[in-house]
Amino acid sequence: MYKCLKRGMDIVISLFGLIIISPVLLLTSIAIKLESKGPVIFKQNRLGKDGKVFSIYKFRSMCVGAEKTGSGVYSSSSDPRVTKVGKFIRATSIDELPQFINVLKGEMSLIGPRPVLTYHPWSFEEYTDEQKKRFSVRPGLSGLAQVNGRKGLEWPNRIKYDVTYTEKCSFCMDIKIIFQTILKVFLNADNVNTGNTAVRIKAEAEESGLK
Repeated sequence: MYKCLKRGMDIVISLFGLIIISPVLLLTSIAIKLESKGPVIFKQNRLGKDGKVFSIYKFRSMCVGAEKTGSGVYSSSSDPRVTKVGKFIRATSIDELPQFINVLKGEMSLIGPRPVLTYHPWSFEEYTDEQKKRFSVRPGLSGLAQVNGRKGLEWPNRIKYDVTYTEKCSFCMDIKIIFQTILKVFLNADNVNTGNTAVRIKAEAEESGLK
């Protein structure tokens, strides 16, 4: 019953959401195109349910080819690769809105562990059996980790929250996370990387005993 309710909620809210925010999507697309050359939508491979790779959609907030320059996956508030429009849409989380399409396609859910990169923090094969529990459900636009620290959380703790969600998820929990997410976005809370997780992650994992 829960799975049916969850999928139904995903479809209804995502479809309704895309219709309601269509003016925002249009204005954002125009702003991105006017400021810098390149595609409006940024596609990136992420790990989904059962470790299956899919392309996540985001509004492009950085210059084209940003992943191959500078600090790679890590970006701070002063990262020169982030465009002026990009700073705004990141601060307001508008860059994440195209993921409603991923939800409609069944690749993501409204609530679930955030989809990680195929190589960061680890490749799928490098996760422990306990950590792989986070891949037993569809990844989400927001999740338990995002309302309990978001970008301020160190990776081992993010994964712990993800695993906890898969073990205790329910329709009531999903509704609670949705409202907590709305509050977080409105307050722009925990929306800044506090350090280079790509560099810190090995030490963090060893200390926590997760790797």
